[in-house]
Amino acid sequence: MIEPFDIDADLVRKLSGLLEETGLGEIEYVDGGKRIRVARPASVATVPALVAANTVSPPPETSDDSAHPGAVTSPMVGTIYLSQSPGDPPLVKQGDTVSEGQTLMLIEAMKTFNEVKSPRAGTVSNIAVTSGQPVEYGELLAIVD
Repeated sequence: MIEPFDIDADLVRKLSGLLEETGLGEIEYVDGGKRIRVARPASVATVPALVAANTVSPPPETSDDSAHPGAVTSPMVGTIYLSQSPGDPPLVKQGDTVSEGQTLMLIEAMKTFNEVKSPRAGTVSNIAVTSGQPVEYGELLAIVD
């Protein structure tokens, strides 16, 4: 049985603000056994556009690269950045050799930048995201072979 807990209204407001800031549809925060999910309803104007887009183009091919042993996945929900600052070169590019613990990219969450580090030494064979895009927890970011 799930035990009830007091809702932290300030946290819900922060999560709602993050939704608004990033344009995401929902966000989930987990702390131990507590889980808070905040979602925005899809607006009536966006639903037909999404349906039309899905009927016009075929569904994307899905390969489960997240199961790859060198997969680097997002540790949180936020906005991904491939460079330290706008206008700077990317921290890493496809084909670069990286060392274990080297910073590959940054995720901005709640106005804090968090480094995404390489879990192992190797070559970056795929960068699956673009700078400025919102990412979800567990989403594939890159592959280091």
